[in-house]
Amino acid sequence: MLASLLTFPAKWPAPLRWGVLILGSSLMALLLGQAHLSAALLLGPMIVAIAMAGLGSGVAIPRVVFIIAQSVVGMMMASKLPPELFPEIARDWPIFAAGILSTVLGAISLGWLLSRTGMLPGSTAIWGSSPGAATVMTLMSESYGADMRLVAMMQYLRVACCAIAATVVVKLFGIAPSHTVSLAPNVVPHSALEIAKTLTLAIGAGLIGWRLKVPGGGLLTPLIAGVIYNLGGLGVIALPQPVLALSYAIVGWGIGMRFSHEVLRHAARVLPLVLGMIVTLIALCAGFAALLVHFAGIEPVTAYLATSPGGADSVAIIAAGTQVDIPFVMAMQIGRFLLVLIAGPAMARYLSRGARS
Repeated sequence: MLASLLTFPAKWPAPLRWGVLILGSSLMALLLGQAHLSAALLLGPMIVAIAMAGLGSGVAIPRVVFIIAQSVVGMMMASKLPPELFPEIARDWPIFAAGILSTVLGAISLGWLLSRTGMLPGSTAIWGSSPGAATVMTLMSESYGADMRLVAMMQYLRVACCAIAATVVVKLFGIAPSHTVSLAPNVVPHSALEIAKTLTLAIGAGLIGWRLKVPGGGLLTPLIAGVIYNLGGLGVIALPQPVLALSYAIVGWGIGMRFSHEVLRHAARVLPLVLGMIVTLIALCAGFAALLVHFAGIEPVTAYLATSPGGADSVAIIAAGTQVDIPFVMAMQIGRFLLVLIAGPAMARYLSRGARS
């Protein structure tokens, strides 16, 4: 009996599968966290879920649970849009416009070229190369006909590569560690009422978006509701860390469990091409940063981090540990995310026309 369970994971009973998934996810998230990967709480569970799904030992994640987890992530994204973001962009809008558009157009162009190869179906290459928040792009892509599994592979691989490249740049330029500035969240005790209001708004908005079949509604509707709630002064977005961690894990499981042995084989075939695209994009953005340094007088590492096509969260963590212009970096990163969020679906639909599937 024991030998059968060890040899044929597809025959594992559901309680054992869940136990392996939860324990494996915790350990993997811990390991990735020790490696200072900002998305460890999502990537760890996703990697374990992909491995289990590939072995035929996956578990079913109820759709409504997946939507609720997305809702919490959407509300978390809303909390990252501070009121001072828009005045920061307005003060130096030509610089921000140039930096944001150059990165977006470079990424989209490479995605379009990748889509012409026919190795990725439909708009998958466009969504996979979109330089917005990786989780948001992955979850939205499914509503627009892309293969969410391959989009996830492309997005998180790019985030990891960009985080490594940014760390190397900081080391090469010898930027001294900052002991005065931190982007770590302040430990502010929230009342049970604030937490309850936030979760009610997030889950309610997510379920409404889902039921109304809004594209990406499980995530986008709470994000919009959260922005109105936060910037409108209606209340404070209060999301306890355990709730966020569980939501990240569920999103990671929901994405990972969609993989199969065949999808993994296809992902392995396109991996060299995707890596080439990522390296080219990093080099292009480094060139855009050099232009900001030359024409706008921006400090080199600040310019590089601002134009880095990785995730805004990982860039924030790297920037927080160095003496760079953090408001400039984050305004550029979040401004780019908002542009891709608004224009991404139309760009993906237009650019993927005629792509071989």
